[in-house]
Amino acid sequence: MSPRYTRQTVLKEFGAEGQAKLARAKVLVVGLGGLGLPVLQYLNAMGVGTLGLMDQDVVELHNLQRQILYTEKDLGAQKLDATHQRLSEQNSETVLRTHDSFLVRDNALDIIKDYDLVVDATDNFATRYLINDACVILKKPFVYGALHGFEGHVSVFNHKNGPTYRCLYPEIPSANEIPNCNENGVLGVIPGIIGSLQALEVVKVITGIGEVLSGKLLIYNGLNQHVGKISFRLNPKNKNIKKLQQSYASENCVTIPEVPVEDFQNVRASNTPYVLIDVRTPEEFNEHHLEEAINIPLNTLEEFKAPSNQNIIYLICQSGARSVKALEQLQQAHPDLTFYHILGGMNKMMTLCP
Repeated sequence: MSPRYTRQTVLKEFGAEGQAKLARAKVLVVGLGGLGLPVLQYLNAMGVGTLGLMDQDVVELHNLQRQILYTEKDLGAQKLDATHQRLSEQNSETVLRTHDSFLVRDNALDIIKDYDLVVDATDNFATRYLINDACVILKKPFVYGALHGFEGHVSVFNHKNGPTYRCLYPEIPSANEIPNCNENGVLGVIPGIIGSLQALEVVKVITGIGEVLSGKLLIYNGLNQHVGKISFRLNPKNKNIKKLQQSYASENCVTIPEVPVEDFQNVRASNTPYVLIDVRTPEEFNEHHLEEAINIPLNTLEEFKAPSNQNIIYLICQSGARSVKALEQLQQAHPDLTFYHILGGMNKMMTLCP
């Protein structure tokens, strides 16, 4: 056995058998952000045989505060590419499978079926319920992590016929029970702590050591270093899911993919290819526009044709209001593409580049 793993194989509770189980395991990590990165780095270092990487986001300046695998050189790059490169350098023995997509209803079952367990490293309710239902159907466990401010949650669902996510949270919260998704903050170090705890639960599920957080929600408070646990039970009806819902979109909390002007300027300065669509009127466009922009007014977006060699599309208008509407319209028409609206639009852009 490789001396790389000696410090954990000497543990009598783990040993060579535990290492062999890790080597045979296939783990899918959904989300390459603050939670997903520490999960991947530790599982990769510890010798998990196959890791699935799933995301379709790009590295932005505000990510660097907590997503410490990335550097300033990665700004504007695909998270998938940057993560794959770093993990390959960390451990060349790991099989890395990349999924250049967000997890959606149409691909969830097909992708998850090839893995032993799933790590939920996402940041929205809709995807969590989708992961839960797919894992129930496929009889796969999933390791859950969530962040809010100075606090983090960890649990393991659907493990050995244990409770599911819906046993803890039966339905998506109503609008008055959750804060605005785009205004949530998190202290940079908290994702590293919670992601590390998720990685530990993955190792325990795979190897059978210790006590898995099944039927227990761990709550960590970083301000006072308090760790508490809440127990919950299986509701058998939540095991009776036979098919995915038609839609997992939440009307209560719709996350709008947005990019600050400063981050978009970094994209422009990099070599990362992209498409920029200006959705203002022709008169506004002719008065002043960015040289690489393509003018497709909001009321003529049906004329948009998906580019054959690029799936990252940025949208800009005068203040940002119309680009949000354009994004919602284009996302529905082209779910295979990634759209971002530029916060503040041309008004903000002109303050930086008059």
